[in-house]
Amino acid sequence: MKLFGLTLICTLAGALLFAQEGFKIGINGEVPVGDNQDVVSLGIGADVGYMWALGEVVDVGAMAGFINGFPEKYHQEVGSPDLPNVQFLPLAASVRIWPSNSFSFGGQIGTAIGINEGNDGGFYYKPTIGYLMGAVTEINLSYTGIAVDNAQWATVNLGILYTFPSKRFY
Repeated sequence: MKLFGLTLICTLAGALLFAQEGFKIGINGEVPVGDNQDVVSLGIGADVGYMWALGEVVDVGAMAGFINGFPEKYHQEVGSPDLPNVQFLPLAASVRIWPSNSFSFGGQIGTAIGINEGNDGGFYYKPTIGYLMGAVTEINLSYTGIAVDNAQWATVNLGILYTFPSKRFY
């Protein structure tokens, strides 16, 4: 019976260690900081991708996403034209380091393609700190930076990420 209990504990611990690998989908709310505060009031973002475990501590992968910044309306003068939504499509490589079973840090780096008119996009980076709230659900805090035409798109984000674990561990 003790051997069965020990085997069960080791199996569950192993499953939790590798729960970070798999297809990921996430959503986050964004608050602008820096240059884009006068143009955007709030934003929302979504990420999808896949992460591969390189061991028990490091995950790497590819991510794609969508960012929508809602235009600032409170500081516009009466009669001025409405500002458009600011939209990006980030494509990035991703890395995560897991110093413990529930805490991670890492980020994404790549390019953000501008979707709305007059938006050329630019270099994209997103450092992230995450906390695993269960075997497949993570809450995270991140910063998004996009270098756009001599300016900086910057937001602070709070999000939730769900992992569909890889089948090979079950």
